Amino acid sequence: MTLWQALGGRGYLATAWPWRALAYLGSGALLGPVVLVVILGGAVVGSALTVVLLGLPLLVLTALAGAPVATVERWRLRMVGVRPEAGHGHRVPGTPGLRAWLWTRLREAATWRDLAYAVLFGVVLWPLDALAVAFAAGFPAAMMATPVVVALDGEAKVAKRWTVDTWPQAFAVAAAGLVLLAVGAYALGVLAGARAELARALLASKDQVTELARSRVRLVDAFEAERRRIERDLHDGAQQRLVALTMTLGLARLDAPPGPLADQLAKAHEEAGQALAELRELIHGIHPKVLADYGLEAAVADAADRSPVPVDVDLELPGRLPRPVESAAYFVVREGLANVARHSRASRAVISGGHEDGRLTLHIRDDGRGGADSAHGTGLTGLADRVSVLDGRLTLSSPPGGPTLLRVEIPCRPTSPTDRCA
Repeated sequence: MTLWQALGGRGYLATAWPWRALAYLGSGALLGPVVLVVILGGAVVGSALTVVLLGLPLLVLTALAGAPVATVERWRLRMVGVRPEAGHGHRVPGTPGLRAWLWTRLREAATWRDLAYAVLFGVVLWPLDALAVAFAAGFPAAMMATPVVVALDGEAKVAKRWTVDTWPQAFAVAAAGLVLLAVGAYALGVLAGARAELARALLASKDQVTELARSRVRLVDAFEAERRRIERDLHDGAQQRLVALTMTLGLARLDAPPGPLADQLAKAHEEAGQALAELRELIHGIHPKVLADYGLEAAVADAADRSPVPVDVDLELPGRLPRPVESAAYFVVREGLANVARHSRASRAVISGGHEDGRLTLHIRDDGRGGADSAHGTGLTGLADRVSVLDGRLTLSSPPGGPTLLRVEIPCRPTSPTDRCA
């Protein structure tokens, strides 16, 4: 579980997550001044001593100081359930020795990225951590301690402005402090979560981000390959057996004399026919053959013909597109038309789009009642994630009263037949 998940659940205040958020921000407030002194002191003293060549080693050490700061920060991220990206982006020197190690470290981007984060941490982030802890936890805790202060000193100052010298006032201030502390616990959680995500994003290397994007694309390709395999297995296996069974039952029905047996064979023949029709529809939904054989334009026209709501299609494409793009776009169209039929009460829908400036664009518009929300059961959330893997974007506009417009954009280029066979 992460801090964000804990904030969205029940019983957050009764868990350890508020304390973990406090520990993360509090440790940052304590560590930040040390980082600031080390980096600022190293830079100033090193620059002053460069005239006698003693400052160069100190400047090099200062440049390398970002690496341990980044390592400590990656460890601290675990306090709030944020897992840093695997690895740190530092390369292993090709040859042993201090000189090769220094040369490698000073030439790689990870060293300067870590240093940039250390400077940001030492100058900007830790004061924000300290302010968050002081206002969200320190001030409410001081209010809660008002009865103790009144018992020891006879009076207490609240926010250095209001004097409290009676027990009813003291306990009222303490109760208000308890409420503020509960609110502050949620504020600390939000701030710690945002702070941790910022740190993880800044410390992630370009190679890690690139590899993550590639792994997501590989996952989509593997998913599409598995869909095609399932479609082939069902088409060549179960469907052929059902066709043979239907034919056998039909022949047996013709040969059977009138009576109960003929009636049972007729019923079995009808059930087998229905099962075959359902299986064919299932195969079409898994990976329609028209999409694999003729491309997105023909598949969209086929989906429009199958829609119970009349659909006009105005889609022109220069040729075949990459398989993941065609598949993602097709299933967006399928889901969009399904939502039109189920929820919109529309009398007509229009599918338009094309390929221009290196992007596939599709629009699905209906004249229904509107009010659709992709976050509440329309089935588009998973498709939006799938489109985002391809660096695309799916948007939904559906004001009350309509019209509803579903738009998908995916960057791609037409493929040649040799590309598709590769």
